[in-house]
Amino acid sequence: MTAMRIDHVSYAAGPEGLRATAGRLGEQLDVTPLGGGVHPRFGTRNVILPLAEGRYVEVVECLDHPSSDKAPFGKAVRAASERGGGWMAWVVAVDDLAPVEQRLGREAAPGNRHTPEGVDLRWRQIGVLDVIRHPNLPFFVKWESPAEQHPSRLAQCRTRLVGLTLGGDVPVVREWLGISEAPEGAFESDVEFGFVEDEDARLHDVTFETSNGTVTL
Repeated sequence: MTAMRIDHVSYAAGPEGLRATAGRLGEQLDVTPLGGGVHPRFGTRNVILPLAEGRYVEVVECLDHPSSDKAPFGKAVRAASERGGGWMAWVVAVDDLAPVEQRLGREAAPGNRHTPEGVDLRWRQIGVLDVIRHPNLPFFVKWESPAEQHPSRLAQCRTRLVGLTLGGDVPVVREWLGISEAPEGAFESDVEFGFVEDEDARLHDVTFETSNGTVTL
């Protein structure tokens, strides 16, 4: 099984806009929001909330740009924002995309983001179209930029991601991750996964351990 881990969770900005949404989340999580930059291929921009353990929260909104109507990620962000904002996706980083590409029957697409620090972050991603249809499933990324440029490195933080609650069936999510045959707890044993089978198949909430205690959003 290829090495993989939860990399980040994406939150679509609500009617109050990107900065206000990120500020609200940052206050709840005791994390200072930092400028992320623009995704030129996707027609979106984001704000980063760095977390401990190499993870982060991405708050994202669409730009008034044709790419946001064409790129799968832009479409996903627009759809989530039009629903009022909120959790849009969870994202799994892998060290090898080839098994995922083989499983899904297509190639990963390039992604990049121009940061306020002048860095052009680069990665490849796959599965965003599926997330639009089945928002309980993660999409996958493989970072091409150096580890020191990972968004979690923007600032030190003690807040940790400790739980995800998903709608839908457990076997479907395990199959999507490619771990159907793996023992329980083989993937992210320190993150508690909750499943709500009678609800919509989506990412319902995310739980964090902060300096002020446990927070579920």
